[in-house]
Amino acid sequence: MELKTKNSKLKILHISSARSWRGGEQQLAYLLEELQALGQEQLVLCVRGSAMEGFCREKGFNFMTYRKRFSANPLVGLKIGRICKKHSIDLIHVHDSHAHTYAWLGALFGNKTPIVVSRRVDFPIGKGRFSQMKYHHPSVRKILCVSEEIRRVLLRDYRFPERTAVVYSGIDLEKFHFKNTGILHREYRIPEALPLIANVAAIAPHKDYFTFVRCVDILVRQGVQAAFFIIGGDGGDRPAVERLIREKGLEGHIHLTGHRADIPAILPEIDLLLFTSKTEGLGTTVLDAMACGVPVVATAAGGIPEMIGDGETGLLAPVGDAEKLARQVIRLLGDRALRARLTERALGRVRDFSKEAMGRGVMEAYTSLS
Repeated sequence: MELKTKNSKLKILHISSARSWRGGEQQLAYLLEELQALGQEQLVLCVRGSAMEGFCREKGFNFMTYRKRFSANPLVGLKIGRICKKHSIDLIHVHDSHAHTYAWLGALFGNKTPIVVSRRVDFPIGKGRFSQMKYHHPSVRKILCVSEEIRRVLLRDYRFPERTAVVYSGIDLEKFHFKNTGILHREYRIPEALPLIANVAAIAPHKDYFTFVRCVDILVRQGVQAAFFIIGGDGGDRPAVERLIREKGLEGHIHLTGHRADIPAILPEIDLLLFTSKTEGLGTTVLDAMACGVPVVATAAGGIPEMIGDGETGLLAPVGDAEKLARQVIRLLGDRALRARLTERALGRVRDFSKEAMGRGVMEAYTSLS
């Protein structure tokens, strides 16, 4: 099946299998907005009752739903084929692994619509027959990696480098401002002069909050005066992280806020982002901090070094190295000129990661298919 010319309007079917709202869903939301602005026709197939359905309903995007019973449901694959035929879909863009599986099943049932895959995870594709067939099926015409590191890892087991491209995740630069609202200081009764050190991410295994807690333990024992925050909902690790906090006696130092919907308002209040992931496709929280003028200390996981040049736009440490992270935090807190230099350069760098740039990159990938 051939795509229309580059000047034609495409009919794009986006498929999402997520029930909740995390980074991948936010990227899909930004992409929907950017492609709409570029005049493209879009339809979203998402899980019934999901956060994505709510978003599409609220924003007026065309959508259809399905029941997500299990990850390789052939009925969803058949439904995709019917949708593509009925709506004359030009290409399918899948935004997570299960969505990829559904589109692949549709191809096995005879759907010839080209498939574009977004890949955000920095671990290799499976070596098993199922994964290899899914990624190497001829209907998969392009894999969009959110960082060069993701593409490098993918190509360990993927035979078609010409079918890959890097399109960085994007953020909305307009929603972040530098006004310090003092919300967290007031809400948690923290003295105004006390700096805030925080990580903003779901409490999930790959975010490695255990290293965050160990780093805080080192900082507290070394006399660093600060309030520490874990800002994010439970991604499965919260009970274990809370146990470690109690074991270290840090209950009075680390505040767990749970999920918050006011991140753009509270992020400028943070004095330092301490981002401790052990795997990370890119890490848009880092971009958010850069856009707000918040200095960053992070692990060199996944695509993070593509945003943060160590000593240029932030400070880095090896994955899991709580001691090096603590030294970098102390260095940054104690050097006002360094903070100013890093944040100024970060503000210039973050413009390469706008949602507008992401939308243009995806559109270029679409129109490169032949």
